[in-house]
Amino acid sequence: MTETKPSIVERLRPLQHALQVGLRVAWRWLRIAAAKTWIVLKRLPIATYSFVRALADADYAHLLTDLYVDGASTVHAHRPSAPAAKPPPLPQPAAKLQEAPPDSALVLLGLLQKEGRFVDFLQEQITGYSDQEIGAAARVVHDGCQQVLKDYISIAPVRSEAEGSRVTLERGFDASAVRPIGNVVGEPPFTGALVHRGWRAAEVRLPKVAGSRDVAILAPAEVEL
Repeated sequence: MTETKPSIVERLRPLQHALQVGLRVAWRWLRIAAAKTWIVLKRLPIATYSFVRALADADYAHLLTDLYVDGASTVHAHRPSAPAAKPPPLPQPAAKLQEAPPDSALVLLGLLQKEGRFVDFLQEQITGYSDQEIGAAARVVHDGCQQVLKDYISIAPVRSEAEGSRVTLERGFDASAVRPIGNVVGEPPFTGALVHRGWRAAEVRLPKVAGSRDVAILAPAEVEL
C-alpha cells in the first residue's frame, strides 16, 4: 500500500498554529503595554517581532537563547559601575574674630578727655542739673572733641549722595558699610531713601606713645599743692 505524503497545507498547519498563538500573546502584550511608558511602547514592535519569529524559526530561537544565556553574564561583567557619590562639601569655617588692640582706642580716649573733658562729662551724674547747665557743658565738650577729630582723624561720609535722595543697593553690596533698615524683604537690589550718609575714618594720625607710658591712664589724677 502506497503511503500518502502530507500536503503542504498540512505541513504548514503547526507553523500556522504557532503563529496564531504568538499573535494572541503579542496582542495581550500590546494591551498591557498600552498603559506603560513611551519607552516600553517603542520596544514592543521589536519584542513582538522577536517573539513571533522565535516561534516560527528554530535557528533564530537558538540564536536568542545563546545571546541571552552566554551574553548576559558578559554584559553584567563589563557593565560600568555607577560613579561613587561625591561627598558633601565640608562646611566653611566661620571667620575668626580678631581682638582689636586697645592701645589706639585708649590713646584716642585720652585725647578726647584732655581736649574736651569727654570722660568727665560721661562719668558725671547729670540728673540734678538743668537743661541749660547741661547744654553749656555739652558745648565745651563738643568744641574740644571736635578739635581732636580735626587734628588726629580725617572723617569722610560713606555715601556721597545727599541725605533723603533715592539710592539703590545692588547685589553684593558691602553690608559693613551700608545697613538696610525698615521693611527689608527679599534679596537685593534694594531701593530706598538715604537716611544717614555714614562716617568712615579716611586717615588716622594718632601721636606715637613712649613705651614706658601706661595708655590705660586716660587722665592723671591731679593733686593741688
